[in-house]
Amino acid sequence: MNLARSLGSVGGLTLASRVLALVRDTLQASFIGASFASDAFFVAFRLPNMFRAFFAEGAFTAAFIPMFNRKVGETGDLAAGLRFAERALSVLFPVLALFTVAMIAAAWPITWALSGGFKHQQPTHAQFAFVVSLSRITIPYLMLISLASLLGGILNSLDRFWVNAAAPILLNVSMVTALWFFHGGDPYQTARAQAVSVTVGGALQLGWLMFACRRAGVSLRLRMPRLDDEIKALMKLILPAATGAGAVQINLIVSTALAGGLLGEGSISAINYADRLNQLPLGLIGIGLGTILLPTVSRLLGSGRDAEAMETQNRGVELALFLTLPATAAFIFAAEPIIRGIFQHGQFDSADTIRCAWALSAFSIGLPSYVLVKVLTPGFYARADTRTPVRYALYSVGVNLVGNVTLIPLLAQVGMGHVGPPLATAAASSLNVWMLYRALKGRGHFEADRRLRRRLPRLALAAVLMGAAVHWLAPFADPWLTRSLAERALALGALVGGGAAVYAAACFVTGAFRLGDVTALLRARRRTAQPTDVEG
Repeated sequence: MNLARSLGSVGGLTLASRVLALVRDTLQASFIGASFASDAFFVAFRLPNMFRAFFAEGAFTAAFIPMFNRKVGETGDLAAGLRFAERALSVLFPVLALFTVAMIAAAWPITWALSGGFKHQQPTHAQFAFVVSLSRITIPYLMLISLASLLGGILNSLDRFWVNAAAPILLNVSMVTALWFFHGGDPYQTARAQAVSVTVGGALQLGWLMFACRRAGVSLRLRMPRLDDEIKALMKLILPAATGAGAVQINLIVSTALAGGLLGEGSISAINYADRLNQLPLGLIGIGLGTILLPTVSRLLGSGRDAEAMETQNRGVELALFLTLPATAAFIFAAEPIIRGIFQHGQFDSADTIRCAWALSAFSIGLPSYVLVKVLTPGFYARADTRTPVRYALYSVGVNLVGNVTLIPLLAQVGMGHVGPPLATAAASSLNVWMLYRALKGRGHFEADRRLRRRLPRLALAAVLMGAAVHWLAPFADPWLTRSLAERALALGALVGGGAAVYAAACFVTGAFRLGDVTALLRARRRTAQPTDVEG
């Protein structure tokens, strides 16, 4: 598999989804701003967003893909893997149905836990009931996206990465449509339309993947559920994988709850708007690489090619940092003009921009760690080890909790309490990636090779030079960032383009990256493909 080419297709579609998500959040900022109504929607959206990360991008994929690939590899027959998938579906469907009903019934205490009861804001009973109603509307998305993850896992195993990567675009199309056509003049009605669009988007995603599976010759039937040994093994892998893959989401949930309980109106919204920008490079790089690396590394290990598996991960780390470090520098050195150009209009004012910019800078400190977690965890999952990542994830959650409790009241004294959760999340993620790397290295499963060790400091230097460039350019772009949409886009394009040009030049001058690396990072697709693979 050519890693750069596969990442290009998956990452390009994921980027399209993230850009649509940014359009969605820009519209939300304009129509709702950073208010209690936007806080309410973000709390209601946190639960399905968390489950998406746990299942669609984490637990089920991490547990299912290696078992599916082994089943196909042992028999040389795709049908054997599909029979295993049908047995998994027969158990997953009733469990998800019961779970969804239980979550809807318990929406009040769940919403209270996710929001900290909005204790500092002291909402009326009617206001909190509104938040609970939004949660009940979005909860069915949990079942829809979990079923979609099963179908997406099969398509990923057949190397049809692009089909699964395209599915989230439908969610964002649904949400953008709701904002554009049903925003009205009441922020609360706009938030309700957004909540409805989440579940509609989940149905569209599931329908798209069902259609794609049928086109690929994959048709799953519902059977009577039966817990045989293989399904029990799958279930044992899912729970720890969920916690391991969702460490960032767990940390964000803790941060959201503490922000809701300890900070004032709009703080949750400022954190979430900043996180959406932070998610752009994470979605393009981390999720794309994680999606590609897991089936690739599992196939290499399954055929006894351990050295090639380690080479694949080294190039994955190198590519991740090559793409992530400049985003980190931009978000640290130019957070305020970026936020102003994207969000500051309508209900979102200059004070909101400053709050959000500080949160973005704090989040971005941990951006390389967020991405590297996605790159390193396949090294465990491909070896059917989902317990080690969960243990480290729990440690990082503890660090995040302590960091929030310490930093929020400390920074609140200078009016910066909302920066505490992003800083704590960044620190927790950094600890998580350090523990993952140390464990892989200690087991002999990963060692930074000479090329990676040589290039890391050069990449860091290139990113610092780029950061200095965008910091210098920002005052020239700033006057244009609150004008018309076209003027804002041109100013942001010039700022980002100038920084990218400096980074590219610095990379080639320092030898941090060469043009040939982009097209020759890995040439293993045909070498690792099984005879039963279906090209997509």
